[in-house]
Amino acid sequence: MTINVGDKIPDVTMMKLTDKGPAPVKTGDYFKGRKVVVFALPGAFTPTCSNQHLPGFIQKSADFKAKGVDEIACVSVNDAFVMGAWGKAQGADDKVTMLGDGNGDFTKALGLSFDGSGFGMGTRSLRYSMLVDDGVVKSINKEPNPGEAKVSGADTILGQI
Repeated sequence: MTINVGDKIPDVTMMKLTDKGPAPVKTGDYFKGRKVVVFALPGAFTPTCSNQHLPGFIQKSADFKAKGVDEIACVSVNDAFVMGAWGKAQGADDKVTMLGDGNGDFTKALGLSFDGSGFGMGTRSLRYSMLVDDGVVKSINKEPNPGEAKVSGADTILGQI
C-alpha cells in the first residue's frame, strides 16, 4: 500500500549522523506537533539527487521557514554516515536534515520503494516530496521517473504550503 494524503506517517526508526555518531530518529516523535517537508531520493551522491533535487531545498530553506515549516528532511536508503557526508559536501548544514533510511524501513512502510538492482543499487526510494503536519500527510508529489526531479522539487511543494 502506498501512503496518501490524509494518512498518518508510519512509526519506524531512521538514523541521523550527529557529532557523537549515528542517532536514532523515531518518526512518531520526529513528526509529532511539527510541520515538516520531507523529500526522498534514490541515493546520495547520485547525479540528479546532487545536481537538482537536494540543492533546490537547500536554496529555498528560508522560504520554507517563512511559511511555517519547522524542518526540511532529506531521506534516502543510505546509512547515516553517507547521508552526513553528502549533506556536508552539499552545504545542507542547518538547512536540511539528512536522514538515513539504511534498511529502507521508512521507504517500504510508505510503499515508495523500487528495485534498483538492475543498476547495482538494490532497493531504493522513489523520488518524492511531501508535507507532513503533526504526523499526517497533507500533500505528496511522487516523481513518475526516479531519474528526474520535476514534480517533487522544492518549488512544487513550496507552492502547496
